Amino acid sequence: MKIKSKYKVREMAGEHVVIMQGKHGSDLTRVISLNDSAYHLWQVVEGRDFTVEDLAGELVATYGIDAVRAEHDARAWVAKLEECGLTE
Repeated sequence: MKIKSKYKVREMAGEHVVIMQGKHGSDLTRVISLNDSAYHLWQVVEGRDFTVEDLAGELVATYGIDAVRAEHDARAWVAKLEECGLTE
């Protein structure tokens, strides 16, 4: 899977938020805010294909959590991206 290229992360009021580029991006009725670990994952995979296993490995390497927890968290993150229509 891949994050759709029309979505970018910008810092607003000290938070990292996902926005859509272009005229449709001016609609801020739905703001997607990323916490530090979600923003880290976004940066790691932006512009490239990735799997849940890639994300889980990154969580283990960066945060030192166990593999089971990392896979659970990676799956939850992907599910939220898909729910928001951010992946292709």
